[in-house]
Amino acid sequence: MKISTFIVLFFSLLGFSQTQISGKVTDEKNNPIPGANVFIEGSYDGGSTDDKGEFLFTTTETGQKSLKVSFLSYETVTLTIDLSNYKYVTVKMKESANMLDTVVINAGTFEAGDKAKVTVLKPLDIVTTAGSNADIVAALQTLPGTQTVGESGRLFVRGGESDEAQTYVDGIRVAQPYGATTQNLPTRGRFSPFLFSGISFSTGGYSAEYGEALSSVLLLNTIDEVTEEKTDISFMTVGLGVANTQKWKNNSISFNTAYIDLAPYQLIVPQNVDWNRAFQSLSGETVYRHNFKEGLLKVYAAFDASRFDINQESINTVNKTRVNLENNNFYLNASYKVNLMRKWQLSTGLSYGYGDTKVGLDLDQVANAEHASHLKLKVRKSFSDRAKLTFGADYFITQFDENFNATFKSGYDANIAAVYTEVDIFFSKNFAAKAGLRAANNDLLDATAVSPRASLAYKVSKASQFSFAYGEFEQAPRQDYLKYNSNFINEKASHYILNYQYNQNKRTFRSEIYFKDYRDLVKYDSDMAAFNSQYTNDGFGYAKGLDIFWRDGKTFKNLEYWVSYSFIDTQRDYRNYEDEVTPSFVAKHNISVVRKYWIDDWKSMVSFTHSFNSGRPFDNPNEASFMNGKTKMFNNLSFSWAYLLTPQKILYLSVNNVLATQNVFGYEYATNPNSSGVFDRQYHFPNRQLNHWMDLELV
Repeated sequence: MKISTFIVLFFSLLGFSQTQISGKVTDEKNNPIPGANVFIEGSYDGGSTDDKGEFLFTTTETGQKSLKVSFLSYETVTLTIDLSNYKYVTVKMKESANMLDTVVINAGTFEAGDKAKVTVLKPLDIVTTAGSNADIVAALQTLPGTQTVGESGRLFVRGGESDEAQTYVDGIRVAQPYGATTQNLPTRGRFSPFLFSGISFSTGGYSAEYGEALSSVLLLNTIDEVTEEKTDISFMTVGLGVANTQKWKNNSISFNTAYIDLAPYQLIVPQNVDWNRAFQSLSGETVYRHNFKEGLLKVYAAFDASRFDINQESINTVNKTRVNLENNNFYLNASYKVNLMRKWQLSTGLSYGYGDTKVGLDLDQVANAEHASHLKLKVRKSFSDRAKLTFGADYFITQFDENFNATFKSGYDANIAAVYTEVDIFFSKNFAAKAGLRAANNDLLDATAVSPRASLAYKVSKASQFSFAYGEFEQAPRQDYLKYNSNFINEKASHYILNYQYNQNKRTFRSEIYFKDYRDLVKYDSDMAAFNSQYTNDGFGYAKGLDIFWRDGKTFKNLEYWVSYSFIDTQRDYRNYEDEVTPSFVAKHNISVVRKYWIDDWKSMVSFTHSFNSGRPFDNPNEASFMNGKTKMFNNLSFSWAYLLTPQKILYLSVNNVLATQNVFGYEYATNPNSSGVFDRQYHFPNRQLNHWMDLELV
């Protein structure tokens, strides 16, 4: 009898100690969420919501506990409940801002890489796009917002000159991103696309993290982790290349080196260039990586030694001018990123760039050297999936020296200190904002700049969204002016960009309208910038236009293509211009069509790139109006063919300017009129180029 009484009492007490947990889970619009997981943290007590979003379970826990609610694509919710006085609860869940279909702030920015949510250009496109010749800048020129300036080869964006676009590797600035060259000979970027996993190309309105650029930033991110060891050997008509990747434990290293000599190529395909010594270069790059438990160290280094000797024709001289150029360049970059406690992340790095150029102009000698360093610190705090704060500091050091015939010397030393802060807020997965502020001081100019930046993005459907970006941008005048005079203020530009993007099922459509307001541009009173020129910051201008991009990899089997169109209306009164006019490097209409087709039977990829530009303005001294002339339309068709001999051997053939079109980029006029009172002229056009090589990959 006593035993039976004890058992009954025991079960009565057990039943008394249980607490019933009930409630309902909904989204922000009060719609029920079935299948959500609800449990008491640190226990086995919990359950799932039914079709009505309701849950019910019991627990023997007591006191204050944490009730967690989780569901795929929604942010986890944690509630503190008192089990001694529990009441029915309604839990509202917010959609996660980390999902792939979350709105992306992308006004003015093109992303490429595996980590990008919306990719319009893949890293492999840099190599396989006909006409690019594995040059990152050449591939970017098939995107809207860029200008094809064939006599330069550099990146010109939305009415801005090439020095208005800055290049960064792993967040650290590159002071000398292009190879050295002379007038009317295009150059190339210094970087191999094979070492980079992601590319972000801004046509304006970029983050407060970056400064000293009026028009654009090009962000290159080296590969974080390699998956395999391999060796690549490239045999080219113009040289030889070797690349290798090694991996062990927490370390890996990749390198490539190439030797280029155009002399044999000149014999095979004669060009309209009078070489004394054709272009010759030796270059290489390497990336070392070490993975820590919570961090990653990367060290990137690149070198380039090049030379050429050429005779250049001028309408104003009887004899050709001999230009003998030698350039040596070295760049070192170290970056470290680590995840700290409580969702803090620290990124830091530094770079050093050295460029040494010696140019012989007949009997004259010009030599210059640039030492450029960048120190960077960035801190990022994630308060949640919806709110992230970034702040940091930059310090740029530049020393430039130039001498002419070892008698006349010029140059400058400049230090720029900058701080910035930026916040990213996702109000929902359909609406996001970014706001930032950058402040910088240039001790050479004794100028302080405060630049606000802001962006908004709103998703109107599962596959489409609108974005808007605004920003103030400042930049010190170019090297050609600072080496003679430091009595300047920063050049300035305001950006306004409205973007629409559709991305679904291997199809991407982008359209952007933009307006840029230029202020305080440099003007001078001589034929060219010189030590005795009178300089002011009285220049101004604007750029406005429309960019359209369409990429389709779905409609046609084995065919992928994209079409880019840009319309730009821009004028400037700067340099030694007589009036506010369209600069000579700008074409009003630009179209690029890229097609890539895979042929199974031939084991080949065939690629065509066709580019059209309307005429560019030039100044004709035989006419009264300034910059009133127009060149003929630019037309260039390029072709490439990649043939898979075996899984380890690829034969690649590339032909630029297949139609041998004599595209005109401008004219050189005589400084004095002829006997009839007319200023004579001559023009230069690019040469038909044929490049082919075989890649042998040993894994």
